[in-house]
Amino acid sequence: MSQLEAEGFDGRLRSAAMAWLDRRCTPDNPVVERRELLGFEFEGRRVPLVDNQLGIRKPQGLTAALSILTTYTSDGQRAPYEDALGPDGFLRYKYQGNPQHYTNKGLQEARALEVPLIWFFGVQQGLYLPFYPVWIVADEPAESQVAVALDESQANLAGHASLSPLERRYSERISKQRLHQPVFRQRVIRAYDTSCAMCRLRHASLLDAAHIIPDREERGLPAVSNGLSLCKIHHAAYDANILGIRPNLTIQVRTDILQEVDGPMLRHGLQEMDGVTLTLPRRRIDRPDLEAIEQRYETFRKAG
Repeated sequence: MSQLEAEGFDGRLRSAAMAWLDRRCTPDNPVVERRELLGFEFEGRRVPLVDNQLGIRKPQGLTAALSILTTYTSDGQRAPYEDALGPDGFLRYKYQGNPQHYTNKGLQEARALEVPLIWFFGVQQGLYLPFYPVWIVADEPAESQVAVALDESQANLAGHASLSPLERRYSERISKQRLHQPVFRQRVIRAYDTSCAMCRLRHASLLDAAHIIPDREERGLPAVSNGLSLCKIHHAAYDANILGIRPNLTIQVRTDILQEVDGPMLRHGLQEMDGVTLTLPRRRIDRPDLEAIEQRYETFRKAG
């Protein structure tokens, strides 16, 4: 294959992979299984979008890496994934072992050629949330890592010699909104078997991942144990301190709300929640952190 043919193959493959993900991943089901990624076919042959063993995928015939992958691990077995966020607000991705490994060279080539990649982020065993297109915008060999931009506006910031405080905050906000928040949502909702922990509503499009300790606070980590899968009405009510969660994991509705007289949504949607016990994830490690529940309950009591 000539260099010109390789360049054409590279571009067609990247475009086809991202177009397939556009069709495959919907708002109600934005995740993709590993077996599907391994079975991807392009121009009559199988071209896996992820490596069978490595985190960086560089198919034969491509100079630059096609995708990077973050394996799912539960919160108790890993550091919170904000640790991958650098002081400039860009996310970092670690090399695959030896810096001279061909996959790491593929990341460096992706940066030099400015080609887009796909980032597959594990939200459950064998299940990934894809982010694309992303770009490698800096190589940091001393730390065995590269910096990743999640959209073009963030990538444009990478060319600045130094970022202003405003630019750093903007870059950090992009990283959190485009990766951290969607990953947190998927992990929490799936831990609760795609249902509201309060009313058991099972429509994914009507569910949110609510923080117990708000993410603006130091302890407000995007860990499943700091999250609750709540329908939109109960998420809003929880954030507004209309209802709270006692340390014994039962729901308490604010006294003035219990005394109101209104239509069926107030009666069935809120008032009848008083005293209901939360439905919890099957895995103990995914269940609410009781210290966080107690801290948040004190906020609710003071508000009432």
